[in-house]
Amino acid sequence: MNYTYKTKGTCSRAIKFDIEDGIVRNVQFEGGCMGNTQGISSLVEGMKAMDVIDKCKNIQCGFRGTSCPDQLAKAIEQALSH
Repeated sequence: MNYTYKTKGTCSRAIKFDIEDGIVRNVQFEGGCMGNTQGISSLVEGMKAMDVIDKCKNIQCGFRGTSCPDQLAKAIEQALSH
């Protein structure tokens, strides 16, 4: 399924992604630091959704209290809860 998550507290504005049979695919960030968001997208492509959550949750960006990886973890958690 295709999901769109509106981020909070980051330079990126939204994250679009698919979850197919528990696997994360096609992650695309709107905005944010292009090199970092492309890197995150590439690294998580094909990973199990729960593994992405475990690896990305609670990563901090400066004093923001969150980060693009943390927002991706929250987005996946929300998608899995529906």
